[in-house]
Amino acid sequence: MEQVGVAPMLFTTEEYAARLGAARVRMTEQGLSALIVTDPANIYYLTGYNAWSYYTPQLVFVPLEGEMILFTREMDANGAFRTTWLPPESIVGYPERYVHRPHLHPFDWVAYALRARYLIAPAAKGCVGLEMDAHFFSPKGYRSLVNALPEWTLVDCFELVNWVRAIKSPTEIQLMHQAAVFTNLAMHAAQDAIEVGARQCDVAAAISQAQILGTAEAGGDYPAIVPMLPTGESADTPHLTWNDKRLQPNEAMIVELAGAYHRYHVPMARTFMPGKPTPQLTHLAGATDHALAAVLETVAPGIPVQELSQVFNRTLFEYGYEKASRIGYSIGVGYPPDWGERTISLRSEDTTILQENMTFHLMCGMWMEGYGYEVSEAIRVTDTGVETFTAFPRGLVPAGKAGAAASESITLLGNPGERAVPGGPGLDALPQPVTEPRRPATERFGFTNPDEDTMTGSLRIVPRNAERADRDPAGPPVAPVIPTTTNPTQEETP
Repeated sequence: MEQVGVAPMLFTTEEYAARLGAARVRMTEQGLSALIVTDPANIYYLTGYNAWSYYTPQLVFVPLEGEMILFTREMDANGAFRTTWLPPESIVGYPERYVHRPHLHPFDWVAYALRARYLIAPAAKGCVGLEMDAHFFSPKGYRSLVNALPEWTLVDCFELVNWVRAIKSPTEIQLMHQAAVFTNLAMHAAQDAIEVGARQCDVAAAISQAQILGTAEAGGDYPAIVPMLPTGESADTPHLTWNDKRLQPNEAMIVELAGAYHRYHVPMARTFMPGKPTPQLTHLAGATDHALAAVLETVAPGIPVQELSQVFNRTLFEYGYEKASRIGYSIGVGYPPDWGERTISLRSEDTTILQENMTFHLMCGMWMEGYGYEVSEAIRVTDTGVETFTAFPRGLVPAGKAGAAASESITLLGNPGERAVPGGPGLDALPQPVTEPRRPATERFGFTNPDEDTMTGSLRIVPRNAERADRDPAGPPVAPVIPTTTNPTQEETP
């Protein structure tokens, strides 16, 4: 493997070879003789190809033996030559006449091109894996491959390349550290812009400028997700963006964003308060911060990720809350519409074991009725514990330029390189809610199911038998989990 394109290689040829080798090991374990890669993040990971071309069909053909071939739109083939290490003969552009045709699909032409290269029969010796859940792999594209390649047995590869990406190399960690610089800059820009009377769109514009402008030494990428800014009463709902409404006094604004560098993402969420918070919001923020700190103290190689979810929910329950959704997910390379890797989820059903240089967005969002609170940390599992990529105050952060100056005195709960997280609020440090009963996950989000034994947040946390979709498909089998007690006041352990 050697570079032939005109752009400098971001990674060494040895690292690209190791990535392909790891993918092929998993292909063998899953009985695959070839793999069709359509996720732009996975295409980038294997080949270095980086362009806004994924709105039209493209794929990488990965045989168990032999050279990979990148198929993309004809006008984008030269962009592939400028960004990848692939030789010219491994970059193939399909004709323009196949784009956006009602009765044709580019994969019709790709199938013919593979057949002309005598690559169909060798791949027919086993199954051919497809990224069935990739965002840019359409049903029409799948039907095209099925009709054009009847010799192949097409099966789901279960995010095969995504799982290879789970453990980062030292170079990848270095890129994420640079992305974290942009994350901090963007969050500071948000803090400065959040003032009573400012429009939500003004805050979004300040964030976007900081994300892309970066520093004098390095500029930022476009992020996989736009800034998300649930504000005021709408903070009870995640994933809202912005409008042109002006911020009102005592109206909290949640900011979730990411810095991106060479497609590597480091997200962060904070909640800003331009004014005085309500007692309910204050209590919720303190409880969530304490639960996050407890999780950071738990992270270490060899720990099952389900334990992180259980620690968070046990701690949260002591304050009178419960949370049913996951508290995080694996991160790294990202393209729209997501910066997550779609593999490991920090939830009670996931039995994946933490390993050094796994990276996660530890996302602790609590969405109540008419208000909400978000705080998150992007983390790396170190050889002894955990490292947070960013350093920004938690809690209800003071907003505006004056607030930014005031927040400099706030103790950071988690700086890069720390193993333990000191200074977390104790149970006695927060007042118990007077007017607010315990708040379970609301039915409007579809989380509450009284028949489930995995009602996260309560002390009755029982990991159910993990389905293959909840863990690494190539990993070892998991023994059934059998509850040993029915006492709902105790945690049940397998």
